[in-house]
Amino acid sequence: MTPCPVTADARIDLHAHSTASDGTLTPAELVRAAADAGLDVLAITDHDSTAGWAPAVAALPPGLTLVRGAEISCRWYDAQPPVALHLLAYLFDPEEPELSAELARVRAAREVRGERIVELLRADGVDLSWPEILAAAAGGTVGRPHIAQALIRAGLVATTTEAFGPDWLGQRYRLPKADIDVFRAVRLVRAAGGVPVFAHPRASRRGPIVPDELIVELAAAGLAGLEADHEDHSPAEREHVRALAARLGLFVTGSSDFHGTHKTVRLGAFTTAPEAYARIVAEAGGVTPVAST
Repeated sequence: MTPCPVTADARIDLHAHSTASDGTLTPAELVRAAADAGLDVLAITDHDSTAGWAPAVAALPPGLTLVRGAEISCRWYDAQPPVALHLLAYLFDPEEPELSAELARVRAAREVRGERIVELLRADGVDLSWPEILAAAAGGTVGRPHIAQALIRAGLVATTTEAFGPDWLGQRYRLPKADIDVFRAVRLVRAAGGVPVFAHPRASRRGPIVPDELIVELAAAGLAGLEADHEDHSPAEREHVRALAARLGLFVTGSSDFHGTHKTVRLGAFTTAPEAYARIVAEAGGVTPVAST
């Protein structure tokens, strides 16, 4: 399998999740759904995990190019309190020891956090089963969406959005996780031959966002791009990200951040320009995109 060149009208979605983390489609189902949605290029970017790469490649439909990546849980520790943020890492070597070890550490910390959240819920009389939540995750990186689904199954909330509200996982039962310092994450991704892109950097509806000054520093440290077109960005926020990227010489991406039925957004809802995709491929030194022939 080799990467296929893309045309000027190619539809490219560079942010999607499978059951290897908190999506509801298996990696094989995800690539088939991408092809059915008319995409030409899809990135699989599960949280802190590359477990979906091999099954996605094995099931790749004709005509679809797969970009292997991950969404890395990061934090800016210079702020008080520290600000959580996500880094999309594309085409990195999954065997690079330092990055691989850090991702494994974060996955383990996510599981510990998830069990502690369930303990807090149970202490307040919410009858959830941690073993059942683990089983439902089916080996994927456990996150709050898995607990949200358990709350839905228990009839305590109607939707994932409600589960992430302040009465539940958004505030009352929210615990911090052991993220990677964002500057260290950028360095590790680059050392592994990958291309780092800041995910939804102005998504103020998700919580605190970082100042532009931090992004300036991250660009100097090796950040390559900013995700501009995303469902959690308002039109004004998208334009702000584009202007900042232009000032810093970074490319911009657009992505669905697809999670299957955990979210209402569909594959291809937002897309990346072929020119930005070409820059990612040109800068990568870890792995290459793959396409079935």
